[in-house]
Amino acid sequence: MSAMVKAHGMDGTLVRPDWPPLTLDEVHSVLSAIPEAGEPEEIVFASPRPFSAAGVVRTEKRKVFVKRHHRKVRDREGLLEEHRFLEYLQAQHAPVPRVLADATGNTAIEREDWTYEVHEAAEGVDVYRDALSWTPFRAVQHARAAGQALARLHLAARGFSAPSRKVRPLVAGFTIFAADDPIQEMRRYLEARPALARHRGVRACAERALELLSPFAAQLKLLLPALGSLWTHNDLHASNLLWSHTGEKARVTAVIDFGLADCTNAVHDLAHAIERNIVEWLELVKHPGQPENVPVHLDHLYALLEGYESVRALAAEEAAALAPMTALCHAEFALSEADYFLGVLGAEDAARMAFDGWLVGHARWFRSSAGRRLPDAIARWAETRATRKPAEAAR
Repeated sequence: MSAMVKAHGMDGTLVRPDWPPLTLDEVHSVLSAIPEAGEPEEIVFASPRPFSAAGVVRTEKRKVFVKRHHRKVRDREGLLEEHRFLEYLQAQHAPVPRVLADATGNTAIEREDWTYEVHEAAEGVDVYRDALSWTPFRAVQHARAAGQALARLHLAARGFSAPSRKVRPLVAGFTIFAADDPIQEMRRYLEARPALARHRGVRACAERALELLSPFAAQLKLLLPALGSLWTHNDLHASNLLWSHTGEKARVTAVIDFGLADCTNAVHDLAHAIERNIVEWLELVKHPGQPENVPVHLDHLYALLEGYESVRALAAEEAAALAPMTALCHAEFALSEADYFLGVLGAEDAARMAFDGWLVGHARWFRSSAGRRLPDAIARWAETRATRKPAEAAR
């Protein structure tokens, strides 16, 4: 099975994974330390996600999800940052997977250069398990259900007061454009990550992105005081949701994969959900000089927002902040990806895709006439929502 495993590539193709696939012997060693897990019998699904090795394992007792990280990506403390958030959400009855612990109560298991986590298999059908980020929902109703799920997650996250995550690769934080001076904050962001700070191409692309995104940053700056801090998922793509069935009217039964979670705000998380699901960015890879060819699913956008507000109504300032935030939200994760490719893998070509293709390319698209369609549509929605009947929201 391991010889057949492929991972999602940067351009949307399936490629050889960066990390060796899980083996049954390896899984046995990890699960033997976890009393609840049981004896592994088969790895029934190998995840195509690129930044770790993971899979669903059938044991004599249940199905579990096993994920292996290199310690440079997630050490024990890095995983515990995520697990504490998951435990809090579970205490609030949010539909998130339970992390299984070893006999000492530890949920992050270290073996040589690796750090492992084991989750109880979440309830639901993995309808989008092979879907790439930046690919759309299968149905408008799925977008609405995803919006509802995200809003419920935000309500459950209230009161979780952990500090922001430490400097690590592959985290979707919100610091650069949350600062009074994004230029100075970008400088600090790069300096804290030596692989980025010493790379001339990264520095040049960071400066270019700041220039391109400056109108959105100026617009957002006026609204920042109204955005309360909240621990958020930051990667609510359809593939990180499990569903009640495969039909168009399916509801979300679980939210998974909190690897990018951090202390940001609700608007930042909602913007990420828009950025991940509504714009087919992979078309920009195929046709970088043709921004008008990038599909934008506005019907899904409105359904996502309608679903969200049916559970948690946005304040007027939050709604106004959503358009500029959508243009800005991916910048920090693009840099974090570049840090992973340069600092962990030493993969120059992949890093360039992140800091030039994603960071600058997406910023340039938002400044194009084609790209303006999305923030303009969100801004119109924010202006007209006040005239519609307010959603009944649990606040």
